[in-house]
This record gives sequence, structure tokens and C-alpha cells, in this order.
Amino acid sequence: MAKLTFNINRERLETDVPEGSTLLWVLREHLGLTGTKYGCGIAQCGACTVHVDNQPMRACILRATDVARGQQITTIEGLSVSGDHPLQQAWIRAQVPQCGYCQSGQIMQAAALLEQNPNPTRDEIRSHMNPILCRCGTYLRIEAAIGLASGMRKPLDQEP
Repeated sequence: MAKLTFNINRERLETDVPEGSTLLWVLREHLGLTGTKYGCGIAQCGACTVHVDNQPMRACILRATDVARGQQITTIEGLSVSGDHPLQQAWIRAQVPQCGYCQSGQIMQAAALLEQNPNPTRDEIRSHMNPILCRCGTYLRIEAAIGLASGMRKPLDQEP
């Protein structure tokens, strides 16, 4: 076990971590931040997406010791304490989730896109969101929600 200090959601958190632990397991099992989900464990689905220094990263393959060195980590819990982030509100308005399992990863990926490009085109949304899988196939609603959050009037040629 090693005692590690993390900068997570604008807080400094310290915990004992078993050798070789991933950031995902530290978040979920040691810090109680369960919004980040385990999907595939090989960084292919994106359910575990968090931000590390404002970049979307897959927590399932990041070694905890590699991100306990001062990087700022943001999880879905840190995106908005009160749930009023424009993406969270757009997700509700567009009725995006079915099962909801991938949604924290989807929202974190989308937040990174809007941080880099506040007014993306439909093609830019699709390209940026492509690495995040949704088993329920709600891709069109995800696009609509991102469009709503970015201020597009009719992201899919219709209001959700």
C-alpha cells in the first residue's frame, strides 16, 4: 500500500492505494466517487472517461501513481455540484439516457469538446464523440444534447 494524494474535483484527497491500482478503482473503491463507470477495462468503450488536466482520459488504464503527481482530475461529480452544467441540463432536455451506464463518460467527453470548441458542427461532434460507445444506441440524442448545450437551435433539424 502507498499513501497517495490526488487533486480531484478541486479538492486535495489522500488515500492508501494498493500497488498497481488504476485511477478508476481509486475513484470508485477508495474515494467513493462512483459516477465514473467500469466498462471494458481496456480503454475501448469510454465509460470511465474523466478529465486529467482538462483532457479526456480513460481512468481504467491510468495508473493511480501516474496521476497522483499534481495533475487536476475532474470526474462527473466535479463537473457541477448542483447538476446545472449546460450538458447535464441538455442531457435531461434531450432525454438522452436509456440504461444510463455510459452517460458519465459521454458527458465528460462532450464537456472536453465544448471546452475546446464551444460551437462545434455536427461533424465535429460526431468525430469527437466517436470513441465513446453507447450500447443502447442513443447517439442521435447525444448529438442533440451537445448541440443544445452549445447553443445550436436545431442540432438534428428538430427540437427534442
